[in-house]
Amino acid sequence: MQRSLFTMRLLMRKDSRLSRMLHVLIHMNQLDAPATSEKIASMLNTNPVVVRRTMAGLRDKGYVTSVKGHGGGWSLATPLSNITLLDIHSALGESSVFTIGLSDEHTSCPIEIAVNQAISDVLIEAEALLLERFRNVTLDVLAVGFADYPLNQKEI
Repeated sequence: MQRSLFTMRLLMRKDSRLSRMLHVLIHMNQLDAPATSEKIASMLNTNPVVVRRTMAGLRDKGYVTSVKGHGGGWSLATPLSNITLLDIHSALGESSVFTIGLSDEHTSCPIEIAVNQAISDVLIEAEALLLERFRNVTLDVLAVGFADYPLNQKEI
């Protein structure tokens, strides 16, 4: 089956921290005990240090808590209904939502200046629209239908 150009662009390597953390938070909502950094790292195919660093940003904003030691780990500190996509995006450092870059090889060329201005204006407008939509989507909406989803022990 041939993939569309749009799908292929979505699958290209990008900053996936937002979608990965949303995945983790929704799973955490189903747990009866804290999730260790090691379990989260295993689910995300990454290192526990990366998990701790990323989750620390969410902890600093009050979305999760952490407990050290035996029986410790990460837990939700607030209901999913009180957390928006924009909240998590902001807690992760507000990276650009688009990976399209402007050319800077010929900064004195009037054509490059015009092209960059046009692209920049569109990207600014699109990003503002996207972030406004992020503000209106809470994580509980994403979790609908997964309340009875059987958790894979490898995942979290």
